[in-house]
Amino acid sequence: MMYNLFSLCGDDISRMSDHAAVETMSVAREAICRAQAIQVHAIARLCKVRGHTRWVADEVALGLGMTRQAAAGLVGAAEVLTTRLPRLLAAMEHGEIDLHTAGKVCDVTAALSDEHAREVDERIAGRLAGKDPARVRRIARDAVCAVDPDGYTERAKRRRKDRRVELVHAEEGMASLWAYLPAEIASAIYARVDGIARKLKTKDEDRTLDQLRADVLADLALGKHEGLPGVLAQVYVHVPIDAALGITNTGCELAGHGPIPGKVARQIMHDPNSVWRKVTCDPASGAVLDVGRTRYRPPAALDEFVRVRDRECRAPGCRRPAQRSDVDHHRDYRRGKNGHTSKSNLNCLCRRCHRLKDVEGWDFHLNEATGELTVTTPTGRQHTTRPETIFKPNVESPDKSTKDNSPDIQEPPF
Repeated sequence: MMYNLFSLCGDDISRMSDHAAVETMSVAREAICRAQAIQVHAIARLCKVRGHTRWVADEVALGLGMTRQAAAGLVGAAEVLTTRLPRLLAAMEHGEIDLHTAGKVCDVTAALSDEHAREVDERIAGRLAGKDPARVRRIARDAVCAVDPDGYTERAKRRRKDRRVELVHAEEGMASLWAYLPAEIASAIYARVDGIARKLKTKDEDRTLDQLRADVLADLALGKHEGLPGVLAQVYVHVPIDAALGITNTGCELAGHGPIPGKVARQIMHDPNSVWRKVTCDPASGAVLDVGRTRYRPPAALDEFVRVRDRECRAPGCRRPAQRSDVDHHRDYRRGKNGHTSKSNLNCLCRRCHRLKDVEGWDFHLNEATGELTVTTPTGRQHTTRPETIFKPNVESPDKSTKDNSPDIQEPPF
């Protein structure tokens, strides 16, 4: 930029072009990240000077004009970043991530030993720039599972004992009913509620989908099943074949959530009444086969394949599960051969991102060879995603020793 960020005033910004506004926004965020890193160092220094007493949070609260609870969280984050996650703090110093995002990693690594936390810090270094907080949390969580798989399984087992339901009263005659449940149970409940709500959302229905979901959940919980359409709820569980056979306990994932213990995945697989769909994968390659491609509406097998492959809305930063998204023809079906109904021309976009694709100034480009989706914003900035592997392929594949030029990680074919 040709001017000093901190010399700008409202009048300067009001005269900016869209390109300049986006650039200023980005530069300001980098400055915020760096300033927060300085603040973290200052708080850590204060903790050291005060002998790490519990009263430091009170001093920080007064100095920063925040509650003691918020200050205690800030103090805790400062000590973790400066002692257990130094490379994460360095990313803040370089303007790559802010304190809120760094806090996600602090949360995910909280149960680890110092040694394991530093190993996670090394594994995720250089991978966080440009990622949203939810994505950063997932990257960190995957690293935690890789570094301490046995500990993750044991913690997951203990967490299940904490399941509960809470009622939180709000204003104007409203309240929140909050349930803490195993992820596969919560996902299945939501899938059923959402499926019923979508069936009820006809052209004559005035209620929004959010209102319908709330009403459906209330009717189900209160035993008012009459009048509700039947829906087969489906939630995908991805299980490597070695985990399915009980050889390993890693690599299993619940769509829209993340890793689950192998024991839980096997219980789901062997439950004849399960609403969860099991997707068994080859741990050596992760490959999945293609199916039919001759009509506009994808056949059930192809529709399922695309949703399993994409897992989530493909738009950068969107985390809506593919099972609740649209399967979109990237090239219009009406263009004939170029718009064919095949896995290479189909990707999942949630309804909002699907509509964004047609907004003037936005461009969505799908590389049919690699599966990469590049979204270009009205100011020309590009953001690229590709379907993530369902699990990390086994690099020790049986025939790897015979291939001198084999890559360390083999991506599954798109």
